[in-house]
Amino acid sequence: MIKVVNKYKIDEQPNDFSFWQLKSYEERIDALEQIRQEFNNWKYNAEQRFQRVYKIIKRK
Repeated sequence: MIKVVNKYKIDEQPNDFSFWQLKSYEERIDALEQIRQEFNNWKYNAEQRFQRVYKIIKRK
């Protein structure tokens, strides 16, 4: 693996939007899920669990 560092001036930074537009939907969702997991581990120090499912019923 070759390590690469690019140095830009503030007004010459590449556009992140164009980078993500080149990625497939699956790659974008995978990246979002990775960010979400890292944030939850950092913020709450919590493992991923099943979400609760609630059922809404109408009373008569």
